[in-house]
Formats: sequence, structure tokens, C-alpha cells
Amino acid sequence: MPRSIWSGAISFGLVTVPVHVVSATEDHSVRFHQYHVEDMGRVRVRKFCEVEDREVRADEIGKGYELTKTQIVPVTDEELRNLPLPAAKALEIHGFVPWESIDVLRIGEGYYLQPDGQVAVKPYELLRQALERSSRVAVTKFTWSGRERLGLLRVRESTIVLHAMRWPDEVRDPAELYPPATDVSDAEVDEAMELIERMTTDRLEGPDFVDHYTEALEKVIDAKREDRQLPDVPEPEKAPGKVLDLMAALQESVDKAKTSRGEDTDAQVHELPKKKAAKASAKKAAAKKTTAKKAATRKPRHSA
Repeated sequence: MPRSIWSGAISFGLVTVPVHVVSATEDHSVRFHQYHVEDMGRVRVRKFCEVEDREVRADEIGKGYELTKTQIVPVTDEELRNLPLPAAKALEIHGFVPWESIDVLRIGEGYYLQPDGQVAVKPYELLRQALERSSRVAVTKFTWSGRERLGLLRVRESTIVLHAMRWPDEVRDPAELYPPATDVSDAEVDEAMELIERMTTDRLEGPDFVDHYTEALEKVIDAKREDRQLPDVPEPEKAPGKVLDLMAALQESVDKAKTSRGEDTDAQVHELPKKKAAKASAKKAAAKKTTAKKAATRKPRHSA
């Protein structure tokens, strides 16, 4: 079971919910160390004092804020622990908002909140069910790792999840990145919508959502460890050419999406106009037949 990395309490009005914070994710990346290529000796980073020109121990190292190149303001760990904040060990809820109103750029790492002891179970469940029924998320503030943070509480299955959030001024303005104005036809948008529809999935599972890089790297490491031949490098897919006809590229993409799902690429929406034309021809033929029948039963006029 993952260990608690922070403990405190959710402050919900006058209701207090003691909780433990547990990491909700795991990192399965392959880690490397740095080695000297000639003799495979481990390369390490050592910390030196610039004034005394010697390596210093961890217990000799402190924190400081650099005002100028020659003026440093020292700050101790005790001073950081005793910052003048109203609730240093609390997740204080300041409001509730719809989930859709949150800009995903502001959402950071996710953590599970675990009730701290039997006394916390009932208020924890109360908050969980209230959040779930309201279809809203709670916005909180808390102090963690030497800084005040904005947080978001939401429900995932039967657990309350805390997401660290970025402050509004931490998200860059994308205005300077806006592309130049260009015209896109309704037909091109419709075809893009068709492609989105064909590529829509209910769950992010399957071969397209697997870390193939880590798998390939592990195969290389295993082969080198066992002194075997390295795995063959797969043939790269043909590099896409320059898009000259956007509509043709979209239609080809739709066909590929259908093929990957085992759908019939012949039954396309592009065939619908032919069916309409066939129906129109049938209606015209029926109209001609009715006209001819009426003409045959009509009495001839007598001349004066």
C-alpha cells in the first residue's frame, strides 16, 4: 500500500475531515545513471562551497534568497514551517464550481485522500456523496512543500481526489501563438467531424495507449544483459507528404479509421448523393407514366 506523503484536514464550513494524502499515480519509466564511458565509473554530482573551495556535507547546506550577487537572506526550515498562514495543515474549501469550468492547463498531479481514522469516515463520506450529487468540484487552498497552493477536490469512484492546481498567473497567455487567419469550408469541417466520430473511443485502453517506448527500451536492456543480438528495428512508416488537398487527406483518414475498426470502407457517406439521384430519377419516371395515362383517357375535342 502506498505511504502517506502529507496529512491534514479538509475544512468544509464547520465540518472537519482528517485525511492522509496518498499519490494516485506511479512512474514506470526506465531510469538511467551517468557513467564514465571509458571505464564505466559512476559519475556523481558533488556540492562545493565557492568561498572555501571544498565539498560540503548535507548538514552544512541551508536555504537562502539572493537579493543581489553579494547579499543573501538566509531562511531556516523552522521559519518555513512556522510561516504566518491561517491553516498550514488544512485543505480549506473556498467554493464549488462545475467541472467543465476548470481549464485543464491549470490541473496538476493527482492524489487520493484517505480518511484518517474511524472518526473521519462519516464526514468523508458525507463530502464525497455531496460532491457526487452536486456534479461540482471543490476549490481549496493548502500549504505544501514550502508554498501555498490552489487545489481541486473531485470524486473518482468511491474516493475523493485532490489535484494540485496552478495559479491563474502561472498559465501563459497563448495570444502570441495564434495562427494567421485562414478560411476552412463547411465541407472540410464536416469531414473532420466524421473523422472524430470514427476515432471516438469509450476508454483509453488497448494497443494505442501502451508505453511502447519503455517496452522497447526494456527489450534492449535485456538483450545487452544476456549478450544477445539487439531487437530488429521496425521499418518506419512512410513519411506523410505535403498536404495539397485537405479534403482528400481527411477522406483518406476516415477510410483508414474505418479499416482499423473493421468497418466497410465502401459504405461511405459520399455515396448518399447517388442514392438521392436514383430516387429523383424514379420519381420523374413515375410522373411521366402518370401523365401518359391521363393523356390516353382524355376525350378528343371536336372542332367547330
